[in-house]
This record gives sequence, C-alpha cells and structure tokens, in this order.
Amino acid sequence: MKNVITCDKDGNSIGTCEVLKAHTGQGIRHKAFSAFVFRNNGNELLLQKRSAAKPFFSLLWSNTCCSHPQDDDLVKEAEKRLQEEMGFTCALTIGASFVYQAKDPNSDMSENEYDTVLIGNVEGEIYINPDPNEVAETRWISMEELLVELDEKPEEFTPWFSQGLSLIFNQS
Repeated sequence: MKNVITCDKDGNSIGTCEVLKAHTGQGIRHKAFSAFVFRNNGNELLLQKRSAAKPFFSLLWSNTCCSHPQDDDLVKEAEKRLQEEMGFTCALTIGASFVYQAKDPNSDMSENEYDTVLIGNVEGEIYINPDPNEVAETRWISMEELLVELDEKPEEFTPWFSQGLSLIFNQS
C-alpha cells in the first residue's frame, strides 16, 4: 500500500504513514499537490470530476490533477501524475502552499494536508485521455463561469479546490 509523507504545519517532512491511515478520523497532516492547467492565456481551466472509485470526495469537481508526492522533486512527480491521471502532461511551476482540513460528508475519510499548488499552461486543443479509475469527467471552463458555479454550487467541488484557485490569483 502506498505511503504519504507526513509533515508539520510548515510542510517540513517528519515521517511517512500509510495513505488510508493518513485519511482516517481527523487525518494525519501530510504533503499533497494540486495541479491547475490553464489554456487561452489563463482564461480557461481544465477541471476533472473525481471518479466514483475514489475512496473520498468522489464525483466532485476539482482541479486538473492532485496527488501525494513521494520525494522532493515535486514538479517532476506532478508532471508524471498528470500524465497518469489525465493522459497528457505539460510544464508545471510551483505556486503557493496552504494547509487545510476537511471531512468527506459521504465517508469516514478526511483530509489534513499541506497542499502545494502547481500551475501549467497549454495552447490550443490538447488530447485528454483520463484514467477512468481516477476521473469520471473532464471539462474546460472559463474563469467567469467557474466563479459563478463556485458561488452557486460550492458543494459540487472538492474542499481544497477554491483555496488553491484563490492562491493562484492572489499571486498574480
């Protein structure tokens, strides 16, 4: 079974923990990353709806790709994970990080993560071939439409999504 890297509130590694144990109860804080891939000069974001097979926060809309790093080369791992999960890759750059906790309303699982945002940009149409065990649907959405959806239906999005998105625009 896969492990996650446990960390303090500042993201300093302190050990490892089995992934399901890290997400049980209140959760054990661990490192994560969230990739946001844009196109059309940042005017559209590629979203994914998490697969029903995901053990928590399934069938919710979220950022392009997310996972748990296994070593210190965060960009390399995120680009590889983007290929595995979404069937394409692009160059990613590291943005800001944040800590959040959230309980899945449909299971006994929870998140307690130090999440680092990564940002990518693509031009024009790209071929997307998501892994059905990871992703139920994908769609490009304009930032204008996304902000309306987030305001009107926040329950349809993962709890980390809006926090990560706001960090991107607060850095600009």
